Amino acid sequence: MYLYLEPIPHEGNRLRFELVEATALGVDGGSYPLTLMLSQLNGEEVKRQRFLAYGQLPPGTYRGIALTVKKAELADESGTAALMVPERPVEQSFHFVVNRQKATVVTLSLNPGRSLSDGFRFTPNFVLNVPPRPVIELTGYVSNSRAQTVTVFDKQRKEVVGVIATGRNPRGMAIDQQRRRAYVALAGDHAIEVLDIAVGEVTNRIPLNSGDAPQELALTPNGQLLVVVDGGTNMVSFVDPLSYLELDRIPVDPGPSSVLIDPSGRFAYVFSSLTNTVTLIDIARRAVLAKAATEPGPTRGAFNRRGDGLYLIHEMSSYLGLVDPTTLAERKRTYTGMGLSEVIVDPATDLIYAARRRSGEVDLFEPLSLLSFTFIPVGGEPLRLAIDGDENLLYVVNASRRTLQVVNLVSKRIVAEIDVDLGPYWVTMMGER
Repeated sequence: MYLYLEPIPHEGNRLRFELVEATALGVDGGSYPLTLMLSQLNGEEVKRQRFLAYGQLPPGTYRGIALTVKKAELADESGTAALMVPERPVEQSFHFVVNRQKATVVTLSLNPGRSLSDGFRFTPNFVLNVPPRPVIELTGYVSNSRAQTVTVFDKQRKEVVGVIATGRNPRGMAIDQQRRRAYVALAGDHAIEVLDIAVGEVTNRIPLNSGDAPQELALTPNGQLLVVVDGGTNMVSFVDPLSYLELDRIPVDPGPSSVLIDPSGRFAYVFSSLTNTVTLIDIARRAVLAKAATEPGPTRGAFNRRGDGLYLIHEMSSYLGLVDPTTLAERKRTYTGMGLSEVIVDPATDLIYAARRRSGEVDLFEPLSLLSFTFIPVGGEPLRLAIDGDENLLYVVNASRRTLQVVNLVSKRIVAEIDVDLGPYWVTMMGER
């Protein structure tokens, strides 16, 4: 179960309080403690949805949530005044159902007027709801490797609307816009899970070989084939996502970490950080065409808008490189400094966006000179990037903040931030550019 706190309304700006316990209440009289993710609540600061608490609950019907408040204050021009708080947990009535192997999200909206009485008493009063499922075209996903979940968010509202329980260690994802499916690599279960976007549930699982530990995957443009990087066995699997069968596999250099398919869907590029190589694969023949040595620790690549240039970043190198996709020969490289963790290209502008994990920023590079001309400070550890073509927004998975940040590509400013789960790893969405 996941509790999310909705933004505190303006009339609650002066209110501050501390939660010390949240408990789910079963209709059978049982009580089940939840883990608090946020305890200090300040009306002036909670202006976006926040991840409040979570816990594993037995399947069944529940009658509400109990919240225990330790202290509360009301601020004014002269300072703060302490408020009296209840000695016992305050029950918030709301019937909800927890189903086996499914996550339930409940949102809490504070009513400041009903929470304050007599000018000095604070008894928290929340309205609880299950958020509505978003329109399919507005659905986005974040995989959370440590929590073994996928967070579902609404692109329009910029809020979490659901959580999907997955297998162990979900990592890379790929989305089929036409068939409205999402595929998740389960490194811990050596499998791929299939999510139905329309119903918001896991509908199938594609098993791989024991020990494969799939890290990332890519879907061909026609949606007919998944190319999967098996980091545990140093293989690449070719999977039919429609019949849920693995068709073939081929060996690659040790340490494969990511895969990229060219815009034509004919070739796949596998990046192996242990051997400092990029492998070019003919997808139809399922054969290696070429290998090339790179700077130390190649981690990721991205094609330019025309598809005739491949940008490379490296974990252990300070250079951004441009190579020929056919020969893998280097055309150009530029010094960028260490710490790039992700690179993507906006096909609408051909601008290059690179996440710099160590310094908490996203750098922008001009495609002809490969020179950085500005950066977007995001703080924390930006790990993954995706561009929403519907609203011209950049989504940033921030590992240390455990959030998904939303950046306006015109103003280059953060316009929203969404709390996700433990170990966020990947973001994908309907309408992704």
